Amino acid sequence: MSATIVTAHTPELWAGVECTVNRVGDTYSDQLERTGHALRLKDLERLAELGVSRLRYPILWERTAPDDLESFEWSWSDERMKHLRRLGLKPIAGLVHHGSGPRYTNLLDPQFPEKLAQYATAVARRYPWITDYTPVNEPLTTARFSCLYGHWYPHKCEAVLFAKAFLAQCRGIVLSMRAIRAINPAAQLVQTEDLGKTFSTPTLAYQAEFENERRWLTYDVLCGQLAPHGPMWDYFRWLGIDEDELQWFHDNQMPPAVVGINHYITSERFLDERTTRYPANFHGGNGRHVYADVEAVRVCATGVAGPKEILREAWDRYRLPLAVTEIHLGCTREEQLRWVKEVWDAAVELRSEQIDVRAVTAWAAFGAFDWNSLLTCDAGSYEPGVFDLRSPVPRPTAIAKMIRTLSAGEQFDHPVLDTPGWWHRLDRLCYPPTRHHHEKVLSPNRTVKRTGNSGRCLLITGATGTLGQAFARICTNRGLAYQLLRRDQLDIADHDSVVSALDRYEPWAIINAAGYVRVDDAEGDAERCMRENVFGPVCLAKECERNQLPFITFSSDLVFDGSKNELYIESDVCSPLNVYGRSKAEAELRVLEHFSKALIIRTSAFFGPWDRFNFVHAVLDSLTKGRPFYAAADITISPTYVPDLVNAVLDLLIDGEHGIWHVANSGGVTWAEFARLAALKAGRDPAAVKPRPGRSLGFVAPRPSFTALASERGSFMAPFEDSLDRCFRDMRWDVPKNVVRA
Repeated sequence: MSATIVTAHTPELWAGVECTVNRVGDTYSDQLERTGHALRLKDLERLAELGVSRLRYPILWERTAPDDLESFEWSWSDERMKHLRRLGLKPIAGLVHHGSGPRYTNLLDPQFPEKLAQYATAVARRYPWITDYTPVNEPLTTARFSCLYGHWYPHKCEAVLFAKAFLAQCRGIVLSMRAIRAINPAAQLVQTEDLGKTFSTPTLAYQAEFENERRWLTYDVLCGQLAPHGPMWDYFRWLGIDEDELQWFHDNQMPPAVVGINHYITSERFLDERTTRYPANFHGGNGRHVYADVEAVRVCATGVAGPKEILREAWDRYRLPLAVTEIHLGCTREEQLRWVKEVWDAAVELRSEQIDVRAVTAWAAFGAFDWNSLLTCDAGSYEPGVFDLRSPVPRPTAIAKMIRTLSAGEQFDHPVLDTPGWWHRLDRLCYPPTRHHHEKVLSPNRTVKRTGNSGRCLLITGATGTLGQAFARICTNRGLAYQLLRRDQLDIADHDSVVSALDRYEPWAIINAAGYVRVDDAEGDAERCMRENVFGPVCLAKECERNQLPFITFSSDLVFDGSKNELYIESDVCSPLNVYGRSKAEAELRVLEHFSKALIIRTSAFFGPWDRFNFVHAVLDSLTKGRPFYAAADITISPTYVPDLVNAVLDLLIDGEHGIWHVANSGGVTWAEFARLAALKAGRDPAAVKPRPGRSLGFVAPRPSFTALASERGSFMAPFEDSLDRCFRDMRWDVPKNVVRA
């Protein structure tokens, strides 16, 4: 096919729903069910509102004909195809997505291609108006994971079976498209594959060369470019694949209308025979050398290829229209935005060079589960995407705004884009940095500006406090420029001081981590408590409203009186029992009165690994010194792990959320239960924790008996015990050698 002349610099925006139905052992895992998309027809309206032009969408074999090819259940896809037509959203129909087919077939079934074509015929007859198809998503990747590495069914680790599984899928693509075109001659193949690239040490250059040739197999086979006596032809022949089977693809070419590239940061690999540098789970070999196979971005100091170069290589090889058919990153929100922006900019730049990049696809629109383990276990590990499912209804993230803006032909900007993504920063390197043997450095490192008086930064108050210090540490890790100010640099309750700080630093948002925190002292120091906890946040809110700056301030579970005796949500009525609680409740009302777009975070009972001024450290310090620790057995709270809190709040800030949110680790415990669990996990004697009634512990301020928090807006925090485990790993508390940690 001749190259298309590119006449516009802006590619289309597509979207896609993560829809893998993979099989591990006898268990199928269905992402449509796990994300709940299978039950939410309104999701299609959410996607249409983004302004995308096409949607990679599943009409999956495993879901539609699970028992045999004579019985079809069309109701689900009928409803959705009808709705897509009404919305004017054009589907790219996927028939098998990282699957092995229903139980009556598999990738090594000699009849797999014919059975898939039979199913494709049924789909085309049912929906003759659909013109774009992906019969099999990523056949090379699926064959590797299923029959070379053994991750997915049929769990084989033999090169010849990998070859058979791969060729069966490619044959299925050809036969399916023939069958579809017999019904709809205008049907087009949008073929997807992960085109990861491999780098290596000089010793393993031969293995990298092999893998870099293998990565093109899907398109080479379909385009009839698997040349006789070429390296991959000879490889298949060496494995025992008949020459007639390979020749069949030359005689039955099926070049894609669009070469769809699914590129991930982790797709690029580095091979290193110096295995002692890397954890054992990365070790492998090829029978000639033992070596580690690691993410190139984590070890290659000189950089990796990146999406622009991968696209350029595909264009140079095939001269067929291209699309980025998956763009997703399981990471913090600003890194997700940076990744989308980098791929989008690459597509725009390549189009300006007359390279026909048709589209960029916002993948995993509703997120994905357990891809961090390659779907080999059901751990419930969720990565949000364009929408976040951890709210009662899918909540649009900052990525949704980005996609909507780009699809409208407008430029998208956000201050977090001033910093390059982690994959460009030197702190990405997890292993001894090395240079790969490839001469061309394609994605060089860039430095990060973390603080300073110029550029767009976050302004964070409370430099001497636990929360302010935590924000500074995590902003540094996330590549978010910030200014952390002490009270002598910014008095939040002094209007002139606030105006001066805003004029000097010109922040894009303010995070108020300052305030009066001594609950008992507040009973005799009410004036100062009100100044710091009410007048200060209100002063900041007024200036943020005047300058239209996002603003975050923190409230407390102590705005409640405990009489509900069950988890408190955001809409529950405040009725504080003490001065501190009253200061926080009044601040909430007055801040929102002056700035309705403020984000107010109610939280509870901080603990963390980075300072000694929290409950966990107090417990362990006392027990380590051989003293008992007394804790309230009749006061229930929601312990909150500070790193989790800060990360969740930063994501909400970037997403543009406002109003009151409850952000605390899930699960309510008494202070005594908290202390006993901390002792147990640190290898101390939990019996040394002495439960007592709260009234016997000398509290000056009245305490509510129950203030555990839940959220009606969205829950982003891990269970309390999980966070406590991570706290001990991060703080590296010295566990006695003669005690086994639970």
